[in-house]
Amino acid sequence: MSKKIQAIRGMNDLLPEQSPTWLYLEGTVLRLMGAYGYDQVRMPIVEMTELFKRSIGEVTDIVEKEMYTFDDRNGDSLTLRPEGTAGCVRAAIENGLLHNQVQRLWYTGPMFRHERPQKGRYRQFHQIGVEAFGLDGPDIDAELILMTARLWRTLGLSEFVSLELNTLGSSEARVAYRAILVDYFKSHYDQLDEDSRRRLESNPLRILDTKNPEMQALCEAAPKLMEHLDAPSREHFAALCAFLDDAGIAYRVNPRLVRGLDYYSKTVFEWVTDKLGAQGTVCAGGRYDGLLEQLGGKPGSAVGFAMGVERLVALLDELTEVPRGQYRPQLYLALAGTGTERAGLQLAERLRDAVPGLRLQTHCGGGSFKSQMKRADKSGAEWALIIGEQELAEGRVVFKPLRSEGEQERLDEAGLIARLQGLLGA
Repeated sequence: MSKKIQAIRGMNDLLPEQSPTWLYLEGTVLRLMGAYGYDQVRMPIVEMTELFKRSIGEVTDIVEKEMYTFDDRNGDSLTLRPEGTAGCVRAAIENGLLHNQVQRLWYTGPMFRHERPQKGRYRQFHQIGVEAFGLDGPDIDAELILMTARLWRTLGLSEFVSLELNTLGSSEARVAYRAILVDYFKSHYDQLDEDSRRRLESNPLRILDTKNPEMQALCEAAPKLMEHLDAPSREHFAALCAFLDDAGIAYRVNPRLVRGLDYYSKTVFEWVTDKLGAQGTVCAGGRYDGLLEQLGGKPGSAVGFAMGVERLVALLDELTEVPRGQYRPQLYLALAGTGTERAGLQLAERLRDAVPGLRLQTHCGGGSFKSQMKRADKSGAEWALIIGEQELAEGRVVFKPLRSEGEQERLDEAGLIARLQGLLGA
């Protein structure tokens, strides 16, 4: 016997018992995006490596340690995408979507990072991303946050997540603050851990986001970016907070919430939870006006967010009752006796034509009537349809409730269709 081939560590199968939660989440997001007027875009999973080096930055953990990068047969360096924003910006620039236009886009799909797998953090993971281009006011920042707040209400997760908010100011203000921050950390160099020392010159703002408990007091005492903002950035942030206050959205201003990449500016936000252990961020976003020019486009405005699907699924499974009935068959067609299989398959197709949206599972593979009824019960269907040799001869079918005390009925095809239309509102 050949040795079994197993999945790659950190790249997991999604099994049938798990898929209803994914379908529920994806369907909810699809309806939400339509309600806000966002259009879906789909980008390749593989991009040129240079795209991520230029957008994320070469001196980052993602680029240095985590990307799945390889040379193809032409010698080009390609990378499995570790995030979606860079690819979305590349697609918008390449396809001329940003020429004096406003674009509201969203996408979903797998991302890839080579890191130590743990709950809520996998090597293949899935994100839902939203990006808006061509709008530079705080109103679009607020809309994205209001959209996510509505999603939590719809999913029943509002009480389990909280909003943290900050501003990074303009690039000019951040450059000046960066110098102040570097001086501060250099004066406490002996207290920095190895990771922070490495970031001191390349990405000092990321030091503020350290999870090392021994550095928390040092970071709390660091100079605050909010105290070094330019006037337009202060006004932008104040207007955003006013929008959220008007909408009744609770938030906490967290001066240590940063994005350590130069293209980020002004608004940054995160939705966090304490229900997933160390992996507490379920949605993160911000304004990244500098990225368009950095990737070869004209200067412009951009803001967006990304949500981790696996983390949201974990929250839904643990904290809510996901409606699963819409993903189960409504009817199970059992076929017992000579000639019933051929007749049953044809009847099933006619029923699907007559009752649009009908979820009907037809038994295949033979077996005794008793075993077929066990499968009917296991399927979760509300009703069983039964065709035996007698029903086949009479042109009838038995309609049997499986989840209620109602009596079974013997119906001809027209009567069955009418019965189903009445029950299902077709």
